Amino acid sequence: MRPTQREGGPRDVIDPVLQSAPYAVLTLDPSGAVVQLNDAARLLLGVPAGAAPADVVPGWLRDAQRSLDGPSLAARAELAGSGAGRPGPDAVACGPIGDRVFDAHPVPVDGAWGSPTAWWLVDVTEQTRLARELAVERGRQAFLAEASSKLLASLNPDRCMEVTVRLAARHLADAAVVIVPRSGRPGHPVARCGPDGRVEREELAIDPAEVVGLADAMRAFPPVPPRWIDPRTAPDWIARPELGEPRAMVVIALPGHGVAAGALILMRRFAPEGFSEGEERTTRLFASRAGAALSAARLYAEQASITATLMRDLLPPRTQELEGVELAARYRPSGDEDLVGGDFYDVYPADASDPDAESLVVVGDVCGKGLEAAVLTGKIRNTLRALLPMAADHRRVLELLNGTLLQTDSTRFVTLVLASARRQGEQVRLRLTSAGHPTPLIVRTDGTVEPARTGGSLIGVLEDIDSTTAEVTLEPGDSCLLYTDGITEAVGGPLGEEMFGEERLRAELPPCGGMPPEALVERVHMLAAEWVGPGRHDDMAVIAITAPRPARPATT
Repeated sequence: MRPTQREGGPRDVIDPVLQSAPYAVLTLDPSGAVVQLNDAARLLLGVPAGAAPADVVPGWLRDAQRSLDGPSLAARAELAGSGAGRPGPDAVACGPIGDRVFDAHPVPVDGAWGSPTAWWLVDVTEQTRLARELAVERGRQAFLAEASSKLLASLNPDRCMEVTVRLAARHLADAAVVIVPRSGRPGHPVARCGPDGRVEREELAIDPAEVVGLADAMRAFPPVPPRWIDPRTAPDWIARPELGEPRAMVVIALPGHGVAAGALILMRRFAPEGFSEGEERTTRLFASRAGAALSAARLYAEQASITATLMRDLLPPRTQELEGVELAARYRPSGDEDLVGGDFYDVYPADASDPDAESLVVVGDVCGKGLEAAVLTGKIRNTLRALLPMAADHRRVLELLNGTLLQTDSTRFVTLVLASARRQGEQVRLRLTSAGHPTPLIVRTDGTVEPARTGGSLIGVLEDIDSTTAEVTLEPGDSCLLYTDGITEAVGGPLGEEMFGEERLRAELPPCGGMPPEALVERVHMLAAEWVGPGRHDDMAVIAITAPRPARPATT
């Protein structure tokens, strides 16, 4: 229903139905001046009843009216298709009147654009507020989702600190600082980020009690509420110089897994003190996620450090020349991702002050594979290290080791070979004692392969053990090959179901006569690896003890 004009009357008379309509309606001429308005419009615009409307039209509505009268119909059509929120025949103008927000819907009085237009004003203040709050809430949820994704992307404590402080400075404040417990360090790790997004990390010997609320946040669990403090009382290490003097500063606890993971300090340059309800909820959720990530990263780092410390004693030792005896070794655990397993070797050099002392080489294989076998391997190696003073008596060493294993709760057993080596002139004297282990092989320089005549029972099974010690002399270039059953029991071959076997190993060794020990162990390991192919395999350990060849005289 349009505003109408009485025949022959002035244009300030409006249709009686529109006059009492609940929505404000006012008619504007093409210049934006008021022609007519109903009671609701008078009340809204503050025009007293019976008074002529003054210049009360909001600027945004006057601009909308003028935009309807373009230079051409084509231009108006283009405006009409430009979308909601822009004035046009099919568009809605929107703007404030007082403290409220209104949508203005245009209707041409005479049915054609270019004549006076009646504007229906609809109060959309609540819808606008809800839309604005929805957009803000969606932004907060997107921020929390981004924070969760980035915080969980790394288990490195320093990286988690950087992500936490950068996200906090970007979304929650103008600048942020993260402080975490010392964890054995001389100072507290601190990360700070300003408006430029640049993160600085350092360790500071600080006292958390210097900052009001910081000590409570660093040790409290469950976390204490955020503590707003006077920025003027904060120490200089908190804020960067380029931040100026922040107007507001708050200390927030970062809750971890059962203990506080640290604290977050937020600084604002212009915002008033305090959070809105939505900001406080978002900050609390962010702090809980950051604290959980920092706590998990710290726990992982501690476990990795402990693992590395324990693993250090389980890793195979570096081989070295043993008082004139050449040595080389090769070790491969059963899993490509593993570092240790059930196979092991150890090398104990002779006492250089004793000309009759022997170096000891041990190669062993614990029943099973993986971590449990590796743990028992570590215990065995430690026991053998303690028994070094009596290493000259192989049988006694094996008896004591056997007794030690029988006293444990483990049902696993071990096979091993003890090899005592001593240089005599150009020869190397070996004493070999096997305890249920594959027979050592002597590879002569002429390609002859001889099994050492030694044998014995498994260690850790029976109370009484048997053992036979063989004495072998290595001439220059001869080698003694020690290996675990991961070599001979490697399953593969053309059909993928056949073991490599000791006979095949012996058949491959004659061409290796006279090889340096490094080349010999690499050759044996390569043969087993090629036989297995990509299939699964047991732990493999190979070690070669070689009598050095005489050095050739220098030629001139």
